Amino acid sequence: MNGAMSWPFLRLYLLVLLYFSANAILNVFIPLRGESLGATNTTIGIIMGAYLFTTMFFRPWAGQIIQKHGPLKVLRFILVFNGLALILYTITGLGGYLIARMMQGVSTAFFSMALQIGIIDALPEEDRSQGISLYSLFSYIPGIIGPLLALGIWQGGMGYFAIVMVTIAILTGVFGFSANVDSAQSQPDTKHTDSNGNIFKSLSQLVRHPDLFRSSALMLVGSLIFGATTIFIPLYAVQVDKGNAGIFLMIMAATVVFARFTLRKRIPSDGKWHAPFMIGTMLLLALGSQSVSIAIYGGAFFFYVGAVLIGTAQALLYPTLTTYLSFVLPETSRNVLLGLFIAMADLGVSLGGIIMGPVADMLSYSWMYMVCAILSVTILVVVVYDRKKVVVQE
Repeated sequence: MNGAMSWPFLRLYLLVLLYFSANAILNVFIPLRGESLGATNTTIGIIMGAYLFTTMFFRPWAGQIIQKHGPLKVLRFILVFNGLALILYTITGLGGYLIARMMQGVSTAFFSMALQIGIIDALPEEDRSQGISLYSLFSYIPGIIGPLLALGIWQGGMGYFAIVMVTIAILTGVFGFSANVDSAQSQPDTKHTDSNGNIFKSLSQLVRHPDLFRSSALMLVGSLIFGATTIFIPLYAVQVDKGNAGIFLMIMAATVVFARFTLRKRIPSDGKWHAPFMIGTMLLLALGSQSVSIAIYGGAFFFYVGAVLIGTAQALLYPTLTTYLSFVLPETSRNVLLGLFIAMADLGVSLGGIIMGPVADMLSYSWMYMVCAILSVTILVVVVYDRKKVVVQE
């Protein structure tokens, strides 16, 4: 095997699998634990959203620091920091969970940026979409068994939870320290610096750069829906006839993994904007959200159909937009601007909890997912609106 499937890259993908396995459990465990302690949907949403809300702020700096120093030193420090966050979950309550989520957010900002920048820099242009898709795929594989494992841990008690978190922290650290990131050719970059001079000036590119603006807007809304789905499905499932949160999240994660692997060569990797492809992806997301919304009346069939549709959209949206931006962003500031784009994905997931939690409190879970479907359709205007006044490529 070579390219995106060569052994150096496979080692990185396996590290990704270990790193994100804890989150697959926490995404189910924390809402259940919060509800048992009397927390509202708003409180649960804030705790869950704090993870990627923190990640969002650190992404741009992570891109710049990793570009300057290389990923290896940063990666080893971050794995220790992440291990401390996982241990903190085992000895604290809701207040400690909030701090631990923020610590995880800092860790993930540096961890994911280091690996994604390394993949993009090391692979030929025609293999970039495959590399990003496989990175995303391995980050979702834990989601196949994680939800069911979380339900089992919940029934077993906090003692089992502590054992699992500590074990994951140790295994991730051991595997991460033995991995050689440089084997993927991700070296410190001393040739290029951010042409905008600083992070804050680069923020203006989110609005001024038409490709970055359009991609970020789509990713923000898509991630908001993904976040609302992951955070509140464990609580909504009990209201759905024959609904099971573990099965839903397992189906969604399995769909993401299957779609990203089987469709990885069909994701555009030519630097062109494919409007019909993006419209189809967002419509899948809208249909999936609406299907989940009406499951309160239609039962488990619509519930699980929604999992498949949302999972398919999730499999396509992120790698497509990331690959597109890797071509069209200026090379000298690409890492920082990619960090800003990924920060919008983080912000979206956070808003899925922070905003949609109060919506669920005021209305219901069913209406909240209907709002998600409406947002997915409404944002389609940015797909066809080209601020550069050029013909959209297909």
